[in-house]
Amino acid sequence: MDVFDAIKGRRSVREFRPEPVKEGDLRKILEAAQQAPSAGHCQPLELVVVMDRGVKQRLVRAALGQTFIAEAPVAIVVCANVPRTSRRYSRRGEELYCIQDTAAATQNILLAAYALGYATCWVGAFDEGAVAEVIKAPAGVRPVAIVPIGKPAEKPSPPQRIPLNKIVHEDSF
Repeated sequence: MDVFDAIKGRRSVREFRPEPVKEGDLRKILEAAQQAPSAGHCQPLELVVVMDRGVKQRLVRAALGQTFIAEAPVAIVVCANVPRTSRRYSRRGEELYCIQDTAAATQNILLAAYALGYATCWVGAFDEGAVAEVIKAPAGVRPVAIVPIGKPAEKPSPPQRIPLNKIVHEDSF
């Protein structure tokens, strides 16, 4: 699939069919995340692949009741290993770069999954401490996103976008 088609066609999906995610496809999705750029090549990315129904239900509670997380066959918790970046970049690495790096990895997950025929939703609304507890994150590892993955059971319409001429500025605002 052409990358521009994936960018334009991907949607946030919150209804999934129960079909499993093929093991080879999941590996490709994880490898896509691994290939994301990172500041200073510090690679703060940590991925927790959740398939256990009970663990997904605990993620739902930590994610303010977003039940579709448990309905997807797989949920990936994208985390930042903060010390990997903060050792090199101190506070800016801790507060910004590791978040940017994991956001890039999350976008790669969304696009790779879509290219393979799966649907996703980038979930950022959750109690970070509760998610860390669910996945037993070690100290210094911060959950940044939850991405449920599965075959879509809905086809959302494209959302309205702010026109380019309203968001693009030349040289300055």
